[in-house]
Amino acid sequence: MTQLALVIDLNVCVGCHACVTSCKEWNTSGWAGPLVDQNPYEGSPTGTFFNRVQTFEVGTFPNTETVHFPKSCLHCEEPPCVPVCPTGASYKRPDNGVVLVDYDKCIGCKYCSWACPYGARELDEQQKVMKKCTLCIDRITDAKLSERDRKPSCVLACPANARLFGDVHDPDSEVSIAIRERGGYQLMPEWGTKPANHYLPRQKTRMHIDPEELTRVDNPWRKEDLTDYTGEETLDDVAW
Repeated sequence: MTQLALVIDLNVCVGCHACVTSCKEWNTSGWAGPLVDQNPYEGSPTGTFFNRVQTFEVGTFPNTETVHFPKSCLHCEEPPCVPVCPTGASYKRPDNGVVLVDYDKCIGCKYCSWACPYGARELDEQQKVMKKCTLCIDRITDAKLSERDRKPSCVLACPANARLFGDVHDPDSEVSIAIRERGGYQLMPEWGTKPANHYLPRQKTRMHIDPEELTRVDNPWRKEDLTDYTGEETLDDVAW
């Protein structure tokens, strides 16, 4: 059976959020929309997103690095969100393995969000239904689009090509080759959900830092002794 999925390269993701904004733009006006924002500009913004990028630091100073971790529905092969749905609104397409939500059947009970160990489902406060990544199902199944354009909007928008899309059950597909050759892994496999989406690990780098480099010895303020204003005319005071 075909299993469409994303493969995300953590080694090249720069955390630009192009995937987030393109996803929001496409899906809010598409089949899965709208994606409302309750308070998009407040101190605690809320809204419905299919894709989010989490950024955090790892390591101990000075040997630290920043990690950008995009996360969305993983389209599990054994999705726990499907059997717990009391109305059958959550389902997995047999032709391509994409997990979807039928809004006409969803009652917003949140059972699926409780069952999902990845926190990939969100309640749309306006429509009162559960929403999640659809892999842009209306786009990837549109025969009127060219083959290049039949990809999720996040894949097309990524400037670093950190997102790959394809059939992970096809051993000759781009995503399967990347997983096999570059050590792709599933998120939290111990839950037995068999996530279709995979991540390519960050490459380990070893950085040597001289202790003297942690203190800027060539600080221009100290070098030119500009810490105290003497009242004398400087080049900054001259009108050219």
